[in-house]
Amino acid sequence: MEFSGETTVNKLILLFVFDKMDIPITENTIIEMCTSRNMWLTYLDCIQAITELLETQFIYESLCDGNKYYSITPDGRMCLAMFFMQIPTSLRSDITQYIKENRTMFRRQQEYLATYKKNSDGTYTVTLKIAGPIQTTLEMKLNVANRRTAKSVHQKWKEKAAQVYSTIYETLID
Repeated sequence: MEFSGETTVNKLILLFVFDKMDIPITENTIIEMCTSRNMWLTYLDCIQAITELLETQFIYESLCDGNKYYSITPDGRMCLAMFFMQIPTSLRSDITQYIKENRTMFRRQQEYLATYKKNSDGTYTVTLKIAGPIQTTLEMKLNVANRRTAKSVHQKWKEKAAQVYSTIYETLID
C-alpha cells in the first residue's frame, strides 16, 4: 500500500469502516454507507479502494447465496493500527458514531431478505430469508392470497425476522 495521498486515506477509511462494523459486509452495504448515506468517499474511489484492498489482502471476500461479503484481515487491522492517524480525527469520530447508531440497521438490511412474486393462480409466494456471510440460517416460503398481504409480510420481515426465527427454533428444538 502506498503511504501517502488521497488513495491511501480512502483505503484507510474503508479499513476503519470494516474494523468498526466488525461483521462481514456486502459491497452494496459498503457503497451505501460510504457514498450514498455519507460522503466519506466517492463511488469510484470506494470501488477502487475495495479492489486494491483485496489485491493487497487487507480485506478478503467470502460468498454466501451468491452474495459477496467482505471482511478485514489481520494484516488489514495491522495496517490500520499503524496508519489510522492519517484519517482526520473528525472523520474517525463521524464514522464511529454513524456505525454505532446504524450497525444493526445495516446488518438487518443485508441479512434479513424478503421477496415476493405472483403465482399463476393469482396468489403470491413470499420468500423470507436470514442470510449470513457463511450460510443461510433460515429460508421459508409463504403462499399468501394477494399482493397487499405479500407487501405487508415483505415490509414486516426486517423487524420481525429475529423474533420469527427464535420462535421457530424454540418450538422445534426445545
